[in-house]
Amino acid sequence: MNAILLVRLSAIGDIVFASPLIAALRRAWPQARIVWLVQSECRVLLDHHPDLDEVIVCPLQHWRRLWNARRFGELLKGVRALRATLRARDFDLALDLQGLLKSGVLTWLSGARQRIGLGSREGSQWLMTRALPRGGDARRIGSEYLYLAETLGLPTDDFAMAVHYGESEAAFVAEIVARQGLAGGYAVFCPFTTRPQKHWFEERWVRLAARVKSEFGLTPVLLGGPGDREAAARIEDASDGLLVNLAGQTSLLEAAATIDRAALLIAVDTGLGHMGIALDTPSLLLFGSTCPYLDTTRANARVLYHPLPCSPCKRRPTCGGAFDCMRRIEVDEIIEAARRVLRS
Repeated sequence: MNAILLVRLSAIGDIVFASPLIAALRRAWPQARIVWLVQSECRVLLDHHPDLDEVIVCPLQHWRRLWNARRFGELLKGVRALRATLRARDFDLALDLQGLLKSGVLTWLSGARQRIGLGSREGSQWLMTRALPRGGDARRIGSEYLYLAETLGLPTDDFAMAVHYGESEAAFVAEIVARQGLAGGYAVFCPFTTRPQKHWFEERWVRLAARVKSEFGLTPVLLGGPGDREAAARIEDASDGLLVNLAGQTSLLEAAATIDRAALLIAVDTGLGHMGIALDTPSLLLFGSTCPYLDTTRANARVLYHPLPCSPCKRRPTCGGAFDCMRRIEVDEIIEAARRVLRS
């Protein structure tokens, strides 16, 4: 095997889940050139991986803008340029880890002699030389990627997620720790994600901050993106100076480095939360409308989940905004679970 392409365009959590495949492929074919095709906003998750030879960016968002603007000539030129880039690598094997039509078309454009699609749908299965179901134990984190590795005969004895960052991100965290007086330890809170039904409640984050500070001596640190600044400011104001608000003030890898140095992570179902498990930080994940896994594979990471008859509703909640599944997760339960993971 001379050249291998991995296609997973997004999102943060899914790329983290799939990351063990890189090391498994490297162990199976030490001399192969391993390349990942990804959207620009997620490429930083892969740039520092020691077993990847190259990261190629698919400008999908730009292409969508060209399509909406009816600039079809420019769009076609861009697609052809990416196809030429991919075919110049002469891939023996391409793995479509996303299984959608868009990822399937890109996998097909690569010209790889073997094209294997994981959970291929939307017609992408017809662009593959082989399609595999998303098998494995759904309770385990990243189970479909472990199943794929096993099916391909890859080594899986150390099939662990990984997130890599650089010296500049480590220096950023060191400066934050010194400036904010966090040398005594801190806990990262990740309250934000893309869907309101996946959120816990702001007033409970405030109460949790006080308990984490008083019972563990850890200063809570809020992480989130630029779109989370308003909600983060409300939590910060209500906490009366108990926490450090970094929402919208870190890059993705700076957030990863902050999580890596934390004593504890508490998060909803979001990419930053899954990073805690990949970085071996003691972690608690709060699930409600989604339940991507219950088995974290680590003794120092646990999922708190109280399913109801309507669970998991995913993108179609039926509770009228009550979000009862998340409401069942109490501050006391989180504190007790934190004691357990901190002892692990």
